Amino acid sequence: MSMLFALAAFGLVVGVVAGFLAGLFGIGGGMIMVAALAFALPYLGVPEAHVMHMALATSLACIVLTAIASTRAHAQRGSVMWPAMAWLAPGLVLGGGIGASLAGRAPDAWLRIGFAIYCLLTAATLFAARKAPASDGRHTAHGPLLSVAALPIGAVSALVGIGGGSMLVPLLVWRGHAAVRAVGTSAACGLPVALASALGYVVAARHTDAVLPIGAIGYVHLPAAALLALGSTTATRHGAALAHRLSHHHLNRAFATLLMAMGLAMVIAILR
Repeated sequence: MSMLFALAAFGLVVGVVAGFLAGLFGIGGGMIMVAALAFALPYLGVPEAHVMHMALATSLACIVLTAIASTRAHAQRGSVMWPAMAWLAPGLVLGGGIGASLAGRAPDAWLRIGFAIYCLLTAATLFAARKAPASDGRHTAHGPLLSVAALPIGAVSALVGIGGGSMLVPLLVWRGHAAVRAVGTSAACGLPVALASALGYVVAARHTDAVLPIGAIGYVHLPAAALLALGSTTATRHGAALAHRLSHHHLNRAFATLLMAMGLAMVIAILR
């Protein structure tokens, strides 16, 4: 019983940290949750061969819940570009389903390697990032090409358990939109990609003979997702408020350092 209480407290704390960092940096909440779940799920009786499958799926289920609150907050401020989301959503949903199906058939070690690589690549991108040029307003994020671009973003999001913000925000900024609107639209897009991906993991679990813990629906651990979402939704706005008072250059460097540490820790765990 004491172990369950400890894990519940751990889930709430991780949710708060992930939500705060997601609000502070605009991206990264999913990656924090995946890393934490990969550590905690074995203590909940998840078979070692399926720890990463459940970590990814549970992170995505949590993102479904937090994306609803985040979308509402951004929409109230007028920062969600609904036409762009309408073009992005089909590709994200299809890609998320494909990615979850592939992940369900992949060995746990491959998923760990893919997650570590993604953390390290994102960290390198943030270290190399420079201030984006000011938009001239002539480009618009719409059209079939946006749907095509969303397909691999959805697949990668499912494979590494994230909402896709680290890929969607740069895409929309490159298309000429202000960063605040790119972040708002990315937050709204997190809902369809996470929902499709989480459902894909539920279906994928039907092909395994492993005995999964009580409270799991497919590869989604519902109690863990609920605890993470509870902590995350309460902390996101505080991180966002702090972000407006700090240097984005230093924030990017700090977050890149955190991601690099997470990626290297996962690599070390794989090599053991």
